[in-house]
Amino acid sequence: MAASKQERSAEGLRQLDELLQHRTRLGACVLLADSDALSFTRLRELLDESDGNLGAHLRRLEEAQYVEVRKEFVGRKPVTWYSLAPAGRSALKAHLAALDALIRASKR
Repeated sequence: MAASKQERSAEGLRQLDELLQHRTRLGACVLLADSDALSFTRLRELLDESDGNLGAHLRRLEEAQYVEVRKEFVGRKPVTWYSLAPAGRSALKAHLAALDALIRASKR
């Protein structure tokens, strides 16, 4: 017996990554997926977030091992670089596939 539209939607919702459901965390992972690394400052500009808010979201991604962090000094100023870790790349791919499935199910 084929699954109903509601059952397919419910399954798609269960497949979403809870950590990536926030716009800032999803946005950071999407931006990092397209680059080797981005600085905290650049992520802040692109995501239009405050330092504290972005820092908290990036810390959650770091704790989940979705992003890797590298700190260095450039001209005596500290710069923090973020890159998408393999676990983050995999989670992003799965999350986007689940979103795609939900969109397709809603159009049927």
